[in-house]
Amino acid sequence: PAHAYPKLREFDHLVGNYGTAWQNQKFEFASFPGPIIVTTNCILEPRRLYKDRLYSMNEVGVEGVQHIGDDRDFTAVIEQAQQMKGFPRTIEPPTFHTTGFNHRAVLPLADKVLEAAQSGDLSRILLIGGCDGSQWERSYFTDLAEEAPDDSLILTLGCAKNRIIHSEKLQGATLANGLPRVLDMGQCNDSYSAIVVATELAKALKCSVNDLPLSLALSHLEQKAAAVLLTLLSMGVKNIRLGPSLPAYVTPNVLNLLVKEYNLKGLGANAKDDLKDMMEGN
Repeated sequence: PAHAYPKLREFDHLVGNYGTAWQNQKFEFASFPGPIIVTTNCILEPRRLYKDRLYSMNEVGVEGVQHIGDDRDFTAVIEQAQQMKGFPRTIEPPTFHTTGFNHRAVLPLADKVLEAAQSGDLSRILLIGGCDGSQWERSYFTDLAEEAPDDSLILTLGCAKNRIIHSEKLQGATLANGLPRVLDMGQCNDSYSAIVVATELAKALKCSVNDLPLSLALSHLEQKAAAVLLTLLSMGVKNIRLGPSLPAYVTPNVLNLLVKEYNLKGLGANAKDDLKDMMEGN
């Protein structure tokens, strides 16, 4: 999501995006012909193929990996990048994907979203995102997005968004009013934007978040997804679908409470059946 930050976009050499979700890093980092800085905790034990050009910063640290301290001295990274050959060629034609749909970009479009909902051009908003992983059950989230009707709006974020933004079926899809059907809101750390959008839409419609034409499907794996879930629960948000399997901290007693108070749901046997319930507001 770096391209979404105005200050970073000022630099001409920020030319593209490389890579997908965290679980693919051992292959993607090995193929990347340059140094890599890891800024968050989604790091795997590095392979020898790239360990000597891997750097960590902030709270991230791995034994044998160079760490950039509070002085933010990137000299070693820059020098190593200049010494390496880089990619031998650029794939043509280039492909483009619009990112940066955080609350600052989406809220000015709120009138269009509300008009589409009131005119019948927008049937439902689906928030599909969270962590990703290699389990085959996670294809549920791809299926959910691809099965969604053409008049639905999909908000996506976190590593799970890669299953949606790279879907050929959803490439270039728009609503009747011209808005993109898929809004890439960023990474897990950008979940705040999705919450702001939901609360502001609720204010505009003079209703609660639970009364919005909004359904949530969260892909769970680790602590950031847990933090997002707890935030939503603290706001009183109900009817959240969580999967592909329930996390270990959701004990039977905790699950009973969450189902009773918040109608928390696991994932169904297939996305199509769950989608039918979502479109009906369940």
